[in-house]
Amino acid sequence: MGGALVILVGGALGLGALVLLVGLPISGLVVAALGLSLVGRGDFVPVTYNLRSLLVRKVSTALTALGLALVVFVFATVLMLGRGIEQTLAASGSRDNVKVLRKGAQSEIQSGVTTELSRLVTAAPEVAVAADGAPLASPEMIVLIFALRTTPESDTDGSNIAVRGVSARALEVHPGITLAGRMFQPGTSEIVIGKALAGRFQGMALGQKVRFARREWSVVGVLDSKGSSFDSEVWGDVDQFGDAFQRRGGYSSLTVRLRDRAMLPALEARLGADPQLSQLDVVRESAYYEAQSKGLSAFIKFLGTFVAIIFAVGAALGAMITMYAQVAARTREIGTLRALGFRRRAVLVSFLVESVLLGLAAGVVGLFGASFMRYASFSTVNFQSFSEVTVRFALSGPIVAWSLAFAAVMGYAGGLLPAMRAARMPIIDATRGG
Repeated sequence: MGGALVILVGGALGLGALVLLVGLPISGLVVAALGLSLVGRGDFVPVTYNLRSLLVRKVSTALTALGLALVVFVFATVLMLGRGIEQTLAASGSRDNVKVLRKGAQSEIQSGVTTELSRLVTAAPEVAVAADGAPLASPEMIVLIFALRTTPESDTDGSNIAVRGVSARALEVHPGITLAGRMFQPGTSEIVIGKALAGRFQGMALGQKVRFARREWSVVGVLDSKGSSFDSEVWGDVDQFGDAFQRRGGYSSLTVRLRDRAMLPALEARLGADPQLSQLDVVRESAYYEAQSKGLSAFIKFLGTFVAIIFAVGAALGAMITMYAQVAARTREIGTLRALGFRRRAVLVSFLVESVLLGLAAGVVGLFGASFMRYASFSTVNFQSFSEVTVRFALSGPIVAWSLAFAAVMGYAGGLLPAMRAARMPIIDATRGG
């Protein structure tokens, strides 16, 4: 019995979704054709009439607009979060740098590059050199640690944090990073922390000490990478981290600066032709971090959009109730419009225009509220590294367009049936008040 009920409910929901996905676009095309047929005939109901009509029933109109605006707020915020994740991780990479990973590895966590292979790669002529003649390269090691929050509620109130061992050339290989305090001294138990971690976890503050990997580490600097994922990492000397985490003789990855960004194919060919180096993959750093963002961004967008669509159904029903009330209250007006010569299609298009305008107005309000989320940050877990990353909401032109289109569709869906009812009213019955 229970299984049959689940199948019945699932089938009903699936059928309803199919009707919406197929019916709304088809009806939209039909309405658009009807609207175009009114052009030049002089019986298009003035839009000013619809604007004034929305203000007649102020309370119901305002409540419906508020419901639609909240849905648009949720929809836009989800898209902004997804965009923020993409920007945060993409900002970590430079098109002048490449990442060298073990072949087949999807992330640094899964990768391994031996010390000998690292030396061979950095000796390649495609690798840029510093003023002192040394290669601009940073062998790096990624390890996850669990850190308790500053005021934990329990022994498990914390999060995984990415600890990145880097070389003394790290700031040259990763330009654009600024430091409050100073960089760690190689060969010591000093670390620098990302600004997104400062003050949020125990010991994570300038001048304090934090314990992990059986050692105490002194925080001597706070790095600011302008919103990239490095702001959520701990940096220290790669050799010291190798000893502390007992991972000697190799690294997670190698980040190198190219002499010219166009030399990536040449470096790929060199690695592929060398039997020793053919076990490595090389990818542009910006492309690597962009790929890291896809899984998490897609999940956030899917989940948020799913929730927003559920809310949108309720908001569209609210708009439908409001428009039905508008039709009932304006029965004589509809009859008068028909008596004056306005055809059924003109009445239909007029009420749909009114409903869409209501949706667009609510969309503007929802977007206005969502725009303030740009000043907020959000901590989540990167699916690729399983570490916490702090991101900011990012608003863009496509998000504005999608949000307004979403609001217009909600308004259209809520106004379609009431508009059809208004258009079908007989002139005599309408002029008499129904």
